[in-house]
Amino acid sequence: MTDRTRLFEAAALPHLDAAYNLARWLLRDEHNAQDVVQEAYLRGFRFFDSFRGGDARPWLLGIVRNTCYTWLRNSGQAAEHVEFDEERDSGGNDSTQNNPEAFLLQKNERARLDKAIGELAPVFREVVVLRELEELSYAEIAEVAAIPLGTVMSRLARARAMLKSALNRGD
Repeated sequence: MTDRTRLFEAAALPHLDAAYNLARWLLRDEHNAQDVVQEAYLRGFRFFDSFRGGDARPWLLGIVRNTCYTWLRNSGQAAEHVEFDEERDSGGNDSTQNNPEAFLLQKNERARLDKAIGELAPVFREVVVLRELEELSYAEIAEVAAIPLGTVMSRLARARAMLKSALNRGD
């Protein structure tokens, strides 16, 4: 194994779950997400010399994001209309797991939230996923999405408002 390979693995492999999570939310299909993440990691390795050091997470998630949009464009799918039907695991705490009613309510709320996130346009969905699920900073999201910091804040505010509205309507 070359030094370059070892450096890439050390920088990129810790972020594999985040890469898959982003791809799954953008593509809304677990199998396509796996394929796209694999392609993104190959691209990342190919262009690893362009990585300037520091935290590899935003750099790598930017590659994943771009690879997702390329896949959507090449497959002829309108990203706003891709169905997401994966049943997400609900990780309740012990008190919830011991109370079937509370567990069911939590599972239903999570399903409503997942549905509302899934119905957002990709530009809003990606900022919500990167901020709320992957816990990236606004600056890191700006780097991943290649957009100004103000645009990140604006999109996130609009996405949150859309989510709140959808959840209040009972969608």
